[in-house]
Formats: sequence, structure tokens, C-alpha cells
Amino acid sequence: MRRSHGGHYYEPLPQQYEAAGGSLEEDNDSLAENLKDKISALKSLSIDIGAEVKYQDRMLRDMDDDFDKTGGFLGNTIARVLRVSKGSHNYYILYLFLFSIFVFFVLYIFLKFR
Repeated sequence: MRRSHGGHYYEPLPQQYEAAGGSLEEDNDSLAENLKDKISALKSLSIDIGAEVKYQDRMLRDMDDDFDKTGGFLGNTIARVLRVSKGSHNYYILYLFLFSIFVFFVLYIFLKFR
């Protein structure tokens, strides 16, 4: 693989580095030290991100379990209401409807004058 500028795989050093001697080595050491600092910062950041992901995953699992429990409870409640409504006592649904209107009216008044 040849480059278009004469086939060299390297670029010659600028004149300032040839004259300085050890300056290139010092610059290389300082750049390596900066790179090491940045890598350690990235490592600690990635560890923090991993801990946050684990925490969020646990919270989501707990919330999923809570939704499952609530869904089961709500399903049982609806099944009971449907069972009551299919019975011979058809006035229970009317009473339930009137009670819910009363509760919403009380909440409306409470929130309006709060």
C-alpha cells in the first residue's frame, strides 16, 4: 500500500522536534498521561451508568409487579360487579352509579373551594 505523496509510510518530523531532542518524548508522555486520566474518568462514568441502569431495571420490575397485582385486583372487582349486575337485583347498578356521581360531586366541590 503506497501513499500518493511518494510512497512513504511515515511523515518526517518537523524541524522543531529535531532541534529540541527530548521534547517529543516529553510531549508524548504528557499526552499519554492526559489519555490515562480521560480513560479513568470514562471508566468511573461507565460504572456509574451501569449502577443507574441496574437501579432503574429493579424499579421497572417492581412497578411491573405492582401493575400485575393491581390488574388482578381490578379484574376480580369487575368480575364481582358483573356478577352482581347479572343477578336478580338490578337496582345495585343504579345505586352504584348514583354513589359514584355523589363521590365525584363531593370531590369537585372540595377541589373547587380548596
